[in-house]
Amino acid sequence: MELYEVMRHLSGSRDFHDLDVPDDVIYRALDSARFAPSGGNRQPWRIVIVRDSTTKMRLKELYQAPWDDYVAKRYGPDSELSEKRKKKLYEGNRFAATMEKTPVFLLVWADMSELELTDIDLDRPSIVGGGSVYPFVQNLQLAMRNEGVGTRITTLMVHKENAVREMVGAPKNTALAAVLLIGYPKHFPTKLSRRPVEDFAFTEQFGGPPLRAKDTKQDAGGYP
Repeated sequence: MELYEVMRHLSGSRDFHDLDVPDDVIYRALDSARFAPSGGNRQPWRIVIVRDSTTKMRLKELYQAPWDDYVAKRYGPDSELSEKRKKKLYEGNRFAATMEKTPVFLLVWADMSELELTDIDLDRPSIVGGGSVYPFVQNLQLAMRNEGVGTRITTLMVHKENAVREMVGAPKNTALAAVLLIGYPKHFPTKLSRRPVEDFAFTEQFGGPPLRAKDTKQDAGGYP
């Protein structure tokens, strides 16, 4: 797939066929994803590939409590939800209840000794360290999409990091950055909805004039 096309079709998958993703496919995706930028080119990512049904079931069980907390925080009373939000909640609950059926789990760990947390002393949560990990995760999702493989990323499992660490033998100097669930999806989205550039890109200062394309045909890919 052409790069802009695959970027415009990269949506999370929840429904997968009962087919394994071969090691060769995963290897090819990782082989391209590894060229993601990272601070000092230290490439701090480490991947654990999980297919064992017992391990996947245990990971699913660990996921449930953080998911329930997320739902309570982000969704609120069911009676106050729009039909669109109810649909999203239903799909999320269904996935949480059956995620062990996903063919492959990729556990993405970060070697903390390789991260330079330049914002650690600021009066807010640190986010800079992720800049050396999540571009790799994005590359991996794009590469999987190019291979015809769907992905679903979650970071909720980090709440159970120590339990996951013990389960897969991850070293103490590593942190669980994300869990990427992959498989051959029953369908890929044909149209995604995102805010236009004018909503988030400003000139000269925050809240300044929005960036606009001089060419009126702004959407070269043909997708809104």
